[in-house]
Amino acid sequence: MVLDINLFRKDKGGDPDIIKESQRRRFADETLVDKVIELDEQWKKKRFALDEKQKEYTQLSKQIGSKMKLKQNVDEEKAKVKAVKEEISKLEDEVTESDKKRNATLALIGNIVHQSVPVSRDENKNEIVKEWGEFKTREGLRHHHELLWMIGGYDPDRGVKTAGHRAYYLTGPGFFLNQALINYGVHLLTKQHKYTAVQTPFFMNQDAMAAVAQLSQFDEELYKVTGEDEKYLIATSEQPIAALHRDEWLDLASLPIRYVGYSTCFRKEAGAHGKDTWGIFRVHQFEKIEQFCITSPEKSWEEHEAMLKRSEEFYESLGIPYRVVTIVSGELNNAAAKKYDLEGWFPSFGEHRELVSCSNCTDYQARRLEVRCGQSKKKGQAKQYVHMLNSTLCATTRTICAILENYQSENGILVPKVLQPYLAPFLENPEIIPYVNPPPPKGKGASKGGPEEKGAAKPKQDKGAAKPKGAANPKGGAKQKAAAKPKDAAKPDQEKDKNAAKPEPEKDKNAAKPEPEKDKNAAKPKDEAKPDQEKDAAKPKDESVEKGAKEIQNN
Repeated sequence: MVLDINLFRKDKGGDPDIIKESQRRRFADETLVDKVIELDEQWKKKRFALDEKQKEYTQLSKQIGSKMKLKQNVDEEKAKVKAVKEEISKLEDEVTESDKKRNATLALIGNIVHQSVPVSRDENKNEIVKEWGEFKTREGLRHHHELLWMIGGYDPDRGVKTAGHRAYYLTGPGFFLNQALINYGVHLLTKQHKYTAVQTPFFMNQDAMAAVAQLSQFDEELYKVTGEDEKYLIATSEQPIAALHRDEWLDLASLPIRYVGYSTCFRKEAGAHGKDTWGIFRVHQFEKIEQFCITSPEKSWEEHEAMLKRSEEFYESLGIPYRVVTIVSGELNNAAAKKYDLEGWFPSFGEHRELVSCSNCTDYQARRLEVRCGQSKKKGQAKQYVHMLNSTLCATTRTICAILENYQSENGILVPKVLQPYLAPFLENPEIIPYVNPPPPKGKGASKGGPEEKGAAKPKQDKGAAKPKGAANPKGGAKQKAAAKPKDAAKPDQEKDKNAAKPEPEKDKNAAKPEPEKDKNAAKPKDEAKPDQEKDAAKPKDESVEKGAKEIQNN
């Protein structure tokens, strides 16, 4: 992952000051820019010397050929050729080494930060650009890890015993919720937005991973697999999908290419010691549905906004209140020119937590991977690289946590309507997942070594978060009016927003029979689910569903 070296060369139309300014905005080392220029000059001198020696070698070869035709002695020329060949070999090694040094330093410099990104190194200064739903809370709410235990959805103790810190088994309803989110997410993107589904390899060769991951990720995030060849487990399907078209020329007419990637993800979380040790919010292994789009350079900012909208659509259909923030410049990874986070509301903690990251990496990844577009390079023409963008749709374990917190009721977890068709074949009543266990004892549900968690937290206030301003800017600065202001109530008021999930089955005579066709965002249930649905429809109303829905409405 690198910038175009010509950006550092004034004689090629580059402007190093732009790169220095971007480094300052990242709060990164701007002296690296001068170091790259210095190493590039050294490389150019060695390259020039090599080219001159290769010309000399060619001339000597021609002289030898001419003299041999005339049957003249060529011993002197042959001796010169031998010496020149040795010099060429030495210069080739020097050019290669010089190229490695320059590129190693070049790789430390981040992508050019987009002008719309707020400049700060404090994540509390992330700019809020949109809010959706109502941010309610009240005393007595249970945390996601307690709720997952109460529905019989996971076994953390045996997970830790088997696989260590942050390990878990998903069981029963937890497993079914995980699969429902995967199937719904893939269905939404493939059927409604025409994405191509891809299940990726779970590990990558070292050279392929080095082309798509930052150096810091190798130490803090990636698991190394030992064997005959050195490989790394993927941290996200973004990594193998980015390498999918490595060393290829793509026809402009084929762009944009939109992939929905499904994979299990593996992360060491080395930099998160002691953080989020409860439940399955931050774990070493989880499933994720990822958007990955490849565009022409002119269309990437438009696509960035569209990808964010698709993630918003997904969480609105689930009825999860959220806000969207633009990440400050000092918190961007090297590849991203701009990044949005979609943060879901967790009422028992009274705070927002990251569910989605949506980044435009422009041509930063494509250059290292040599993914180009348009016609093959002609003499005197610069190569044109595609732009690559990535966005989470759903990291399933985190989304399960958000559902548990926002849909808890006295008797169980109410199921978002769009997920009910995917749960109907497995649950007696797909509208509610009943509690089967008492609340866990204090300390249960935390990974070994984690701090004990106290009762329901009071809402936290963002001290420095920038407030929403203005309207949308399709050229890279999405700024929308807040859809709702935070309020001190209990749960998302799904009645007030037509797009929200509506867990109020008493108002719907056919509530036991999921009808996703009435919801534009819902995937249609398959035929095999219908017998169970008809069976459920014939049953009397589950009083716990009605009671739970009334509880959410009243609070």
